[in-house]
Amino acid sequence: MAADHQDTTQDTLSTDVLVVGAGPAGLMLACELRLGGAEVLVLDQRPGPTTESRASTLHARTMEILAARGLLAELGTPPCEPRGHFGGIGLDLTLPTSHPGQWKVPQQRTEELLQDRAIALGADVRRRHQLVALADGPDRVTAECLGPAGPVRITARFLVGCDGEDSTVRRLIGADFPGRDAERELLRADVSGVDTPDRRFQRLANGLAIAATRGEITRVMVHEFGTPARRRSGAPEFAEVVHAWQRVTGEDISHGVPLWINAFGDANRQLAQYRHGRILFAGDAAHQQMPSGGQALNLGVQDSFNLGWKLAAEVRGDAPEGLLDSYHAERHAVGAKVLANIRAQTHLLLGGPEIEPVRAVLGELIALEEVRTHLAGMISGLSVRYDVRHDVRHDAGGSDGHPDDGHPLLGRRLPPAELIRTGGSGGHSPGDGEVTTGTPELLTAGRGLLLDLGAGAEPAARPWADRVDTVTARPAPGSPLRAGEALLVRPDGHVAWAGPATDADGLRTALRRWFGEPDRTQPRTPAAHHSTETAAAR
Repeated sequence: MAADHQDTTQDTLSTDVLVVGAGPAGLMLACELRLGGAEVLVLDQRPGPTTESRASTLHARTMEILAARGLLAELGTPPCEPRGHFGGIGLDLTLPTSHPGQWKVPQQRTEELLQDRAIALGADVRRRHQLVALADGPDRVTAECLGPAGPVRITARFLVGCDGEDSTVRRLIGADFPGRDAERELLRADVSGVDTPDRRFQRLANGLAIAATRGEITRVMVHEFGTPARRRSGAPEFAEVVHAWQRVTGEDISHGVPLWINAFGDANRQLAQYRHGRILFAGDAAHQQMPSGGQALNLGVQDSFNLGWKLAAEVRGDAPEGLLDSYHAERHAVGAKVLANIRAQTHLLLGGPEIEPVRAVLGELIALEEVRTHLAGMISGLSVRYDVRHDVRHDAGGSDGHPDDGHPLLGRRLPPAELIRTGGSGGHSPGDGEVTTGTPELLTAGRGLLLDLGAGAEPAARPWADRVDTVTARPAPGSPLRAGEALLVRPDGHVAWAGPATDADGLRTALRRWFGEPDRTQPRTPAAHHSTETAAAR
């Protein structure tokens, strides 16, 4: 890793992966890359984590991800709301998970948490750096930046754009970003000194009004039916919010003190390709959507969780053919589904009186458990299932669906469950020589996992011990896991193979598909897992 620029006059830096953007997606990616042993340099124009009142919801799958990387203790216990919504229609988000519902965490806290972990793992996070030019060569990407001390040139083996919906990386390379521009918008403001009743997606004669007071601050959001989105070069004036709120609700909030104001529209776009040679995209740089139901931030974090271990394997040189391309194949399909549900929610939220019959029918359907669980799984991220038998070497299309035949966990995330292990350390003791541990604890190192539940599959995985940990255990009573079988779990927690020890050939095929050829002579453990290196965030 290049030296701290405060201690050198060097104006050219070099790294394995350059991440542009230190929001939640970029910082999560930096953590995952360091766990995989890749050198990482993160650039951001801002002086520090956001101070704006942006996304405030972490969904169940994101909470599971944080648990799997041992981050929840630092996060504490944020408020949890079991009910969310779909297009403003109430929706119970309770599903089988360790963290049902939606967890209220300000984006600033999420960024602080991930930045601290990235730095502790050895990532170099550089603030006040603006990307101005890019060149993608056959072996390296060259980036030209303006930093506090002047121009900086950075060369990297790969670059990942995590720089938001107005992505500079995307603009510089001219990436195809099809979709539709905003047609409608919501005005949003955090205001102190007002006394207005809480409103949860209240549709009135002239528009939609939302209000929620926490402490001394009230967040208001308003849309006047039929009002088109405006092209804006900056935030709206508070007077615009005041007048719209007056026309929709009849209330005067002009005496309040605005703390933060913005407007967001219903633009709906997605990159045609998440990978362009050595340049990749994650988060809002890859997809632009209205922030409905708190899905945008969570989608970006989950993009990075999928990409990080694959890109690290590519950097290490042990990635099997097609592994990095599976990022686009898997996450583009997931992103397309999320954008579709957000577009449907936009019509339900911002449509005028003509949409009321559709809302009434959907309200009846959500009362059906199968419909509720389908929508809750989609919004929470818990229903994502990758087609792990799909081979991107022959067809880059990919799918987030999966054939109905086969093991029910194949392609899904490993569910939180308790396991009983003989000997070892950690957990709590259910009996002599036994300890109980949770599945999230087995994923902390960011490595592959062969979870042997009595199948005796360990010998087949032994040649991959430098990349895949083997844990032998039995399911605790009430566990969703089944005794007598084994599960091969990717570093992102998704099950890549499931079966008995008698299917050793199938296990070895899956190990090669996701972890490359075995290396019997030079076992490796990623250095980042043991690193105590720190770097100063600027």
